[in-house]
Amino acid sequence: MWTDKNRKRYERTGLRYPSDLTDDEFKMIEPFLPPEGRVCRRSLVDGIFYILTTGCQWRQLPKDFPPRSTTHDYYVELNCTGVLTRIHHALYAKLRVLEGRAETPTLAIVDSQSVKSAEKGGPKVIRPDMTQARKLREKSATRLSIRSAS
Repeated sequence: MWTDKNRKRYERTGLRYPSDLTDDEFKMIEPFLPPEGRVCRRSLVDGIFYILTTGCQWRQLPKDFPPRSTTHDYYVELNCTGVLTRIHHALYAKLRVLEGRAETPTLAIVDSQSVKSAEKGGPKVIRPDMTQARKLREKSATRLSIRSAS
């Protein structure tokens, strides 16, 4: 609930950008991050959050963050190695505990509409190069059977 006490707790004043992490927020995710290299991990994470919250393009990352290629590479590394997923899961579990609930949900609700689309196979991606090959095989199947019979 947004009380005066909570509003003060979540104010972003005093930060360079509203997307920057506070010290307490960074302490929560720091154990999940890979060891620090030549560039400060905190500034890399702040750069990633800037991109994600503003929706700007990587080439428009402000100059007070690490170079965009370094920040982008760090984001890709965190994503591909599963660090972002582990951070999300840990924060999610911590929030559930703070709310007095179990770390993991014990009940799931499935929408019947979702089940219906899953039974049909859901949306399928058809590669155009594969459909052309199938059509050619279907057309030539008749010709091949006539040739083999003669």
